[in-house]
Amino acid sequence: VIHTGAGNFSLADYTAGEVAERHRAMEEALRAGHRVLADGGDALDAVQAAINVLEDSPLFNAGRGAVFTHEGTHELDAAIMDGRTRNAGAVAGVKHVRNPIDLARLVMERSPHVMLAGEGAEAFAKEQGGITFVDQDYFYTERRWRSLQRALGRPGGGEQAGASYDDGGARGEPAWKFGTVGAVALDRHGNLAAGTSTGGMTNKRFGRIGDAPIIGAGTFADNQSCAVSATGHGEFFIRWTVAADICARVRYQGATLSDAADAVINGVLREVGGDGGVIAMDRHGNVAMPFNTTGMGRGYMGPDGVAVLMLTHEDARPLPTGR
Repeated sequence: VIHTGAGNFSLADYTAGEVAERHRAMEEALRAGHRVLADGGDALDAVQAAINVLEDSPLFNAGRGAVFTHEGTHELDAAIMDGRTRNAGAVAGVKHVRNPIDLARLVMERSPHVMLAGEGAEAFAKEQGGITFVDQDYFYTERRWRSLQRALGRPGGGEQAGASYDDGGARGEPAWKFGTVGAVALDRHGNLAAGTSTGGMTNKRFGRIGDAPIIGAGTFADNQSCAVSATGHGEFFIRWTVAADICARVRYQGATLSDAADAVINGVLREVGGDGGVIAMDRHGNVAMPFNTTGMGRGYMGPDGVAVLMLTHEDARPLPTGR
């Protein structure tokens, strides 16, 4: 299961070609993860493979398509978690790592720590090897640059001065669109995994870090309950430990995954003004994808290998139920 960000947008905000372009990238990510599972691989590898594809696409606010900071740079965050052991790895504020999810996996497997940040995280990557580094120019896209100009209120940026989110599509996407990407997976051994990757907020300052790399907020996995990847206004997801809360309701209250996820996203978060959504999967293969905005890019692929792709409430489809 994957997501490509929640926000207040509709299908009418995109041309047919733009929808098709997003669908192609999302399906490619689903197939990358599905191939791993179909070949008997584990959930962690599937999650990483899917997110790699999304990070390499300029369409989403992660990796290559990351938004700009106030200073006109890029700072990327990512996290991955193994539901079998509850081992986790995360990186925050890295500037030259092509695929931050790969470095998060490295932190999990080759360090005694959970989260590394900035220059330290990149120094660790160089010491360990196997991580691809790129210049900042690699992350540049024209639409993200226009988003920053709008946020700064500069000529040529268009409307919506002061916006601080992923708000710059090819034709001027709505101001409230979060482009974070994520994936959750369940393998044939019953192991769950979750991962999330993001470029953060357009116009962010002071090294701001959101929920994506914070275990229990934007990313969480536990074989006894569920796996969750979130997208939205990170400060709310951090303060209400959204991902962990959903799984705790499943594990300790005996709530269904659907009820637990809905209670947090459309109950707890909505009441305090937190925008966003999650993708979640439990140990039985049940899937939940609640969001309290008008749209959230999302998709799933089960054992049948058929990709189901959705962008808003308008194109919602039935979700898989487990064994």
